[in-house]
Amino acid sequence: MKVLALNPGSTSTKIALFEDGRELWSDTQRYDADVLGKFSSIPEQESFRLEEVRKCLKARGADLKELDGVVGRGGLLRPIESGTYEVGEKMLSDVRTCKWGAHASNLGAPLAVRLAEEGGCRKAFIVDPVVVDEMGPLARYSGLPELERRSIFHALNQKMVARRAAAELGKPYEQCRMIIAHMGGGISVGAHDLGRVVDVNNALDGDGPFSPERAGSLPAGELVRLYYSGRYDQNTLLKMITGRGGLVAHLGTNDLREVERRVAEGDEKASLVFEAMAYHISKEIGACAAVLEGRAEAVILTGGLAYSEKFTSLIRNRVSFIAPVKTYPGEDEMQALADGAFRALRGEEEAKRYE
Repeated sequence: MKVLALNPGSTSTKIALFEDGRELWSDTQRYDADVLGKFSSIPEQESFRLEEVRKCLKARGADLKELDGVVGRGGLLRPIESGTYEVGEKMLSDVRTCKWGAHASNLGAPLAVRLAEEGGCRKAFIVDPVVVDEMGPLARYSGLPELERRSIFHALNQKMVARRAAAELGKPYEQCRMIIAHMGGGISVGAHDLGRVVDVNNALDGDGPFSPERAGSLPAGELVRLYYSGRYDQNTLLKMITGRGGLVAHLGTNDLREVERRVAEGDEKASLVFEAMAYHISKEIGACAAVLEGRAEAVILTGGLAYSEKFTSLIRNRVSFIAPVKTYPGEDEMQALADGAFRALRGEEEAKRYE
C-alpha cells in the first residue's frame, strides 16, 4: 500500500512517498520569493505548485497509478475535531476561497485531490489541521464575552506524539491523560484527556508562553496603552506579536542554539531570557495539570526546542512532580500525515467528512 504525502509551506513544498507506513523517499522543493511574488494570492499558486510536484515525481520515477491515497497538510478550516478527513467539495471551497484564513497549508487539500484523481485512486485526505478544536466549554471563556479563547495549535505533531507515548504506556491514546508541550517557532501546551485536547493555548497569536517568534500572553492593559500610544499601527503590532515577539524581540534571533551560545559566553540577558521561556512553558504545563485534576500520566516535550538538553532540563526540574517527563525531539509531520492516511485506508479509523 502506497501513500504520497504533501506539506505546502510558505516558501516550500515537502513531498514524501510511503509504503506500508515506511518512508521510501522525501524531497523538499524551495521557491524563490520572486517566483511566488508573481501570484497575488495563495490559491493562485495551486497550478504552479502542482506542476512542480509533478516534476519531482517524474524525477523520482514515481507512478501516480501505484498510489492507494494522497494526503495533504490540512489548512485553515472551520474548527473541527481531530482525525483523518477525506477531501470533499466543501473543504476545497473553503480553502480555495480562504474563507477561514489564508495560509500556504490551504493548498494541501487541492493538491492532494488533483494528484489522487490523476492517479485514479480518488482517495485524498488531510490529517489533524491546526484548527482542531476539542476544547471544553469552560476552556473557551475569557474575562470578556467578545474575546473567546480559540484552539489553534500544533495538532498534527501533538496527536502523533500522544499516540506514540500511549503505546509506550501500553494502552490506547483514548484511555490516556497527558500534557504535551510542542516547542518550535510557536509553542502550544495541550491537556490531552482520553483522546481529546480539552484545553490548549492559542499558539498563533493568543495566550500561552512566549516562544522564539511569538509574544504569547501579554499584560492586557499595557498592550492597549501601547496601541494607543501612536508608536505602532495595527499591522505592526500584530507582526510584533506573531513573528517578531519572544526571542526575536528580546535577543534579535529565533535560533535557540544561538541563544545557548551566548549563554555559554556569559551573556546575562540571554541567560535570563532563556530561563524565562522555560519558566513560562513550565507554568503552562502546571495549568494543564490543574485542568486534568492532577491525573496526568506523562508530560511530553516535543518540537525543535526539545533537542536542547539544557532547555528541557530547566522544564523537567519544575514539572517532574506532576508526572514522568518524556522527550520526543523534533516533529515528523510527513510521517504523521502518512500514518493518518494509512489508518483510514486500512479501516483502522473511519475517514471523516468536512461539511
